Amino acid sequence: MRAKDYGSDALRAGRGRRPVTEIAAEPGLVVEEPVSGFCGAVVRLERGGTEKHDVVLEDRHGRHRVFPMRPAGFHHEGEPVTLVAPRPESAEPRMQSASGSVRVDGLRARTARQSRIWVEGLHDAELVERVWGHDLRVEGVVVEPLHGVDELPALLERFAPTSERRVGVLVDHLVAGSKESRLATAVDQHHVMLTGHPYVDIWQAVKPSAVGLREWPRVPREESWKDGVCARLGWSDPADGWSRILASVNDFRDLEPPLIKAVEQLIDFLTEPQP
Repeated sequence: MRAKDYGSDALRAGRGRRPVTEIAAEPGLVVEEPVSGFCGAVVRLERGGTEKHDVVLEDRHGRHRVFPMRPAGFHHEGEPVTLVAPRPESAEPRMQSASGSVRVDGLRARTARQSRIWVEGLHDAELVERVWGHDLRVEGVVVEPLHGVDELPALLERFAPTSERRVGVLVDHLVAGSKESRLATAVDQHHVMLTGHPYVDIWQAVKPSAVGLREWPRVPREESWKDGVCARLGWSDPADGWSRILASVNDFRDLEPPLIKAVEQLIDFLTEPQP
């Protein structure tokens, strides 16, 4: 007698799949994303494409990762689950941007102001955009790399700042006795704010823990800092190193406080009314 064909899994024949449980993505809920193996607590939700949400998870080392909230996309207590947005009465009343500010849903970028934020290089501009990009589009502020600050006085003279056309300048290594600090005292501060952070390079303003390091390597002063870091960490070159660093930054929590303070000061300076 011919045996009945039950397909590839006889034990499942004739039985429907067990429905996947839906769980509200409340802050503090611990889940695992099975593809990457990343396990962490829900920090917040962010608006994704087509009105869907992404969820930000934080692991026990303080690292953040963002994942789309796909059906059956997570495990909770060993079982597959579908994360859903909490009900309005229990959800966070306001969603945050990467900078920690209130995210503006349905944002259309404001027409750019005449005022500008100038930063030393392309890496600085990319990092500011990654964390403060939402805020800058809300306010209509453009970030431009200078590729060094040696010509800053001449650039300011050509730009001719006014109360409606202000300039905020973010510089690296703004510490007593540095070239940057001497430049700051030489710059006409009328309608200009020059501020910065104490780190040799913008790379150092990213917390080493965000990149999976205990600390940044120590590089002798006579050696190129970026090249020295790459050599000591086994990165092929600064381009490879920067791609790793930038990808590790999810929001302001991955940055050192002096950089956060400096950028926030510049945004406030450029956007608040002046008498």
